[in-house]
Amino acid sequence: MKRILPLLMALLLVLSLAACGSGATAPQVPEVNGGSYFTQDGWDMETPAISSENKSESADHSKMIFRADIDLETLEFDAALESITSLVSGADGYFEQQELANYSSGYRYARLVVRVPSQRFDDFCRKVGDVCHTVRLNTTQENVSESYYDVESRLNTAKTKLARLQELLAQAETMDDIITIESAISDTEQTIDYLSGTLRGYDNLVDYATVCIDLDEVYRFTGAGEAPLSLGQRLLDAFHSGLASIRDFFEGFLVFLAYAWFWLLLIAAVIIVIVRLLRGKRIFRRKKEHSAADKSDETKN
Repeated sequence: MKRILPLLMALLLVLSLAACGSGATAPQVPEVNGGSYFTQDGWDMETPAISSENKSESADHSKMIFRADIDLETLEFDAALESITSLVSGADGYFEQQELANYSSGYRYARLVVRVPSQRFDDFCRKVGDVCHTVRLNTTQENVSESYYDVESRLNTAKTKLARLQELLAQAETMDDIITIESAISDTEQTIDYLSGTLRGYDNLVDYATVCIDLDEVYRFTGAGEAPLSLGQRLLDAFHSGLASIRDFFEGFLVFLAYAWFWLLLIAAVIIVIVRLLRGKRIFRRKKEHSAADKSDETKN
């Protein structure tokens, strides 16, 4: 026990120093969204120029996560959904989530989460925009190189530590030494599992870009027309908009009638019954008044 514990403490101290050293030398890759290397007049004088060879090597080791949010509109929902499915298949991607729903107006909606290889990210977004009417397109890219290589370095250190601990376990002679070393091995294995899972998560996000697509079925595209350039065009556009609003009103009114016809008939029947009852009551009152007047005249005579 006295011979093993000093070796174990020395091993842990050396590995801790190695972990600190490896974390300090992790590759520092600049953030893509963090700034620009160019000024309006050319290279930024405060930023050293990067040779094409070093730039290519740096790009190869960069760990980028690409994401996009796309809002689309279509007049033919089934055809648009089929086209998007074909694009996903052609890009060697897959659907991570598919949600289809119907609006109360009868139009349909789709929420799609697509994963495509990162090298096909730009091409896929462009082709999706060509299939449907694009209302909004927002793309982001995140550089996780520093975090990725830091986790990778810690994982390698943990694996080295595990190998040394296993060597010490083979040399242990007492039960106390075995229990102490096995406990350290168990903790190290848990660390390795956690760091390995983190790296797999990074690899999944880096290798496959995430594209969230909202597809709406509409009868008219939003903002499809060009902005008017003259008074005549503005008046013509206002006239068409007025006609469209009138058409929308009557269409909505017809839809309402088709939906509520039974209740409208029931309300109309109740109103007719009430009107007839009131009219009958009024006629009865008049007859009663005439009868009373006739009796009064007979009494006077």
